[in-house]
Amino acid sequence: MKSLITTLCLATVLFTQAQNSIDLLTISGRYGFPQAYDAPFQNEKATETGAMINLKIPIKLSEKSIWFSNFTYTNYSVNKNFAVASEDAVMKPIGLNAFILQTGLVQRIDENRAFQLLFVPRFMTDFVAPTGKSWQFGGIALYEQTFNQNLTMRFGAMYNQELAGPFVVPLIDINWKISSRWSITGLAPIYLKVNYKVSERFVCGFSHFGLVTSYYLTDPNYLGDYMERTSIDLGLFGRWKMFGNWHLEGRIGYALGRNYEQYAADEKIDFRISIIKIGDHRGPPKNVAFGDGPIASLRLVYSLPLP
Repeated sequence: MKSLITTLCLATVLFTQAQNSIDLLTISGRYGFPQAYDAPFQNEKATETGAMINLKIPIKLSEKSIWFSNFTYTNYSVNKNFAVASEDAVMKPIGLNAFILQTGLVQRIDENRAFQLLFVPRFMTDFVAPTGKSWQFGGIALYEQTFNQNLTMRFGAMYNQELAGPFVVPLIDINWKISSRWSITGLAPIYLKVNYKVSERFVCGFSHFGLVTSYYLTDPNYLGDYMERTSIDLGLFGRWKMFGNWHLEGRIGYALGRNYEQYAADEKIDFRISIIKIGDHRGPPKNVAFGDGPIASLRLVYSLPLP
């Protein structure tokens, strides 16, 4: 075990100079408080729940190279509190699953510069009857610049072939230790945390997470359709070091711009750059939307200190 930890530390330090730890394993649960549907079901409510498992595996290849893999599983479910006719497919409970792998080379050029090239396959499904059409493929490219011992930034982009069409997101990765207590970490605009170190065992702050994902639907009632999920989660968090390298993190916040939108397979967007849509040929969503609302989550994290 000690040799494994040493190897992970050596590998990880090649591309995380501004960080003092890496979250190797995260297991979390999410609860969205019930919110009203749009008309004609405005007197009824939907409840969103979710789960996530994330595992990071950096493997050292040489003094300047590592092979980095990041596996994530997510589940989002939406349940209603009332009964509808079985043929009313647009009002059935929603269950969406994502298996996302980021794997590729992290290469250091010199002490202050590096780059990352990651291949990103995704399997996005409702799990009713999984099919090869659930696969999506993309990639991430980042250039890293270390400005000083407290600030490392990466600049690049993420591409994915979403079911609605090609999707590109410009990225800025930041690891900035502002002071002994304050720091900012994250991959904007996808996720970001502003951290305040209260003590050696407790950190709190502000968190942001926002991402558009699409899922191929295989339920016989709407076979071939796809569901596009959008949400910007804003909140406050507290993270407590329980024992060893294990941490417990709680978050409370608000899901802003949350949408589950169902479209036919041939309804497409020509191209999308972040929130900018170029050539959106889709009509109104087939399903009935429900409102934004408060959310809460709890995370168990194994975080490895870096030398």
